[in-house]
Amino acid sequence: MLIQVQPSHLTDTHLSLHSAKPSSHHQNLLPSEFMTERPLNTTEQDLTALNHTEKPDCGKELLLYGDTEKIVIGVVLSIITLFTIAGNALVIISVCIVKKLRQPSNYLVVSLAAADLSVAVAVMPFVIITDLVGGEWLFGKVFCNVFIAMDVMCCTASIMTLCVISVDRYLGITRPLTYPARQNGKLMAKMVFIVWLLSASITLPPLFGWAKNVNVERVCLISQDFGYTVYSTAVAFYIPMTVMLVMYQRIFVAAKISAEKHKFVNIPRLYEQEGIYCLEDKLPPKKNSKKKKAVEEFASLSKLIRQDRKNISIFKREQKAARTLGIIVGAFTFCWLPFFLLSTARPFICGIMCSCMPLRLERTLLWLGYTNSLINPLIYAFFNRDLRTTFWNLLRCKYTNINRRLSAASMHEALKVTERHEGIL
Repeated sequence: MLIQVQPSHLTDTHLSLHSAKPSSHHQNLLPSEFMTERPLNTTEQDLTALNHTEKPDCGKELLLYGDTEKIVIGVVLSIITLFTIAGNALVIISVCIVKKLRQPSNYLVVSLAAADLSVAVAVMPFVIITDLVGGEWLFGKVFCNVFIAMDVMCCTASIMTLCVISVDRYLGITRPLTYPARQNGKLMAKMVFIVWLLSASITLPPLFGWAKNVNVERVCLISQDFGYTVYSTAVAFYIPMTVMLVMYQRIFVAAKISAEKHKFVNIPRLYEQEGIYCLEDKLPPKKNSKKKKAVEEFASLSKLIRQDRKNISIFKREQKAARTLGIIVGAFTFCWLPFFLLSTARPFICGIMCSCMPLRLERTLLWLGYTNSLINPLIYAFFNRDLRTTFWNLLRCKYTNINRRLSAASMHEALKVTERHEGIL
């Protein structure tokens, strides 16, 4: 998180002191009974202050907007913030009020929504105000540290929760019988706790002296210490992104292998009520001996397919999980990768005192990362039918009997799937 401000111009006092320096030095060579050490101390203090003022050259540019630009930027950023709040609040409310959604596997979804909601409530409004005034930090030095801590912790919790969700989905698909966490609420709650604990481990070091944030007048910037930058970006982004890519690749391979196993030959659709295919009209009359054998083979194949319905269901879950996780990983990488590449390179290019990157570029990439908090609930609502239905009912203020309607919809969907399978056999 970077806030930049145009450095203050040298005051008239500094200019006069600078111009008076040779004459003062010349006077020091002449003995005088009226000469004291006070002018020298004052001059040294002022020059020291001048050097400190010039040293952190942390913001040569301000983003000066016209009235029209401020209105457009304010409206767009406010819409992003409000929709982020609404979407993630709907996720949390839906899981709380719908019994079908109150399962351990959705604890991570609630944790993700809580992290994204915290970003929208505790971080985005201050960033909007800062952007509208051109990049100046207006909220003081004390709140600067609090703001950076909230920003880093909430964004890191969101990213790491996405990482844990990818691992959870992979284990749930590849090990449905041996993976107990999906039925164990306590274990899933511990995973959520570990996610937030790791997020706090990135937030706390600047507050306890390892790497101090850049916190001078009108500038609020996260610590640019080389070691802390590598540690924070690796734990907050690069390691979670690597894990998510590996999990997606493995789910994709599992889904591909499962698709190869479930390729069936086109079977004639003419069948009796018992499920045995009627091939009498298809075979020549001279091949009556082979007809019974073919009927028996098709009958055994029909029974085999009936017994393999669970495998078909697992195959469909694998396909859906691969598609959903692919979109999640793609959106996450697109939103956050540019910002973290810039954040990692910044101290090595600009030094540890401040940032020399174009302010407009930094603000754009920052908001691109924040947009991921808006996209996450939309992805889950799109791919989760129960969540999508609950969203629609809540938006239409239909709170009563929502659990009953979801149960009826689930039974109707199950009957449709059963009829579809029986139509194949």
